[in-house]
Amino acid sequence: MEEPAHPKAPDISFKDKNGKTVSISSLKGKVVFINFWATWCPPCIQEMPSINQLKQSFKENDNIVFLMVDVDADVEKSTAFMAENKYDLPVYIPISDIPRDYLGDAIPNTVIIGKNGDMIARMEGGRDYTRSEMVDGLKELIESD
Repeated sequence: MEEPAHPKAPDISFKDKNGKTVSISSLKGKVVFINFWATWCPPCIQEMPSINQLKQSFKENDNIVFLMVDVDADVEKSTAFMAENKYDLPVYIPISDIPRDYLGDAIPNTVIIGKNGDMIARMEGGRDYTRSEMVDGLKELIESD
């Protein structure tokens, strides 16, 4: 039985504190974990340690990319927040408007994009990203063709 096809993830671009840009299309061939968050958002802050832990569990793997996107586009403030909390999470800001396909109605919001550029999942609200279903699901995506 064939699985229903996932929609293609719209191509959007982000930049880091050094002005280096990255686009969704440039990451084709990798699994992309995008978390939309803000420093003033309690559920965002609450889930941050689990995202940091998740990223650490994949630190030897070049086939997955983590993008922490500050919806306020305040790269200085969000970078300082990560440093202060000793999180090893790369902060980006959107270069253009974020399509509703990504953001929905709330933050935190996490989007998982498969290697082929399909949007595999979009999850609104805070989560525990250390749960085995999340880790195993990402491993499966990484290992798939």
